[in-house]
Amino acid sequence: MQQKTILLAEDEAALRDFVSRNLRARGFQVVEATNGLEALALWGTEQVSLLILDVMMPRMDGLEVCRRVREQSTVPIIVLTAMDEEADKVAAFELGADDYLTKPFGVGELLARTQAVLRRSQWTPQAAVAQRFGDLEIDLEGHTVRARGDEVKLTPTEFSLLAFLVSNPNRVLTHRMILQRVWGEQYGDEAEYLRVYVGRLRRKIEPDPARPRHILTESGVGYRFAP
Repeated sequence: MQQKTILLAEDEAALRDFVSRNLRARGFQVVEATNGLEALALWGTEQVSLLILDVMMPRMDGLEVCRRVREQSTVPIIVLTAMDEEADKVAAFELGADDYLTKPFGVGELLARTQAVLRRSQWTPQAAVAQRFGDLEIDLEGHTVRARGDEVKLTPTEFSLLAFLVSNPNRVLTHRMILQRVWGEQYGDEAEYLRVYVGRLRRKIEPDPARPRHILTESGVGYRFAP
């Protein structure tokens, strides 16, 4: 099996070495950057399966790298930071991060998050079996989404969230159910993250995101997909 390449951008040498060694020990190839600009340059030249970005880096911070990469790609992104404020996490998700890891973190948690985001990004294309919901066309097997005839580019996390909702039409899914299914078992109380991702999905697929037709909020409980 071909090694997956992870781009790790972290300006703290000791932490960068710690993360790199552990990822390499699990069979990943690691490309290292010491600042945001270097990370952006390497992303443009390497075939990367995942980016792990520290937020506080010289020359360009990790959030700006995340924003610029997300403008062009749906590659998975994990953000590392010492900040633990809810607003900081929401800001990272708003810019397109798939997950968020607060320092200090253990090897087990890092590897679990890494495997989870990579798993969401992997699929084997199958014969197209598209489902139509008005002007929305979703092919869960082929991993494609079209809205009003135009292809919609979704990140792996966005697609996993949409697929879970679509696979349970008209069923109210609680925040915890969705978080644990899409992000992993260790999640459950991060309703704000979900709000950010639902907002992004609505902007991409709903004709009027302010008055969604398909992804409906069940206040205080969760969300429901209306076919």
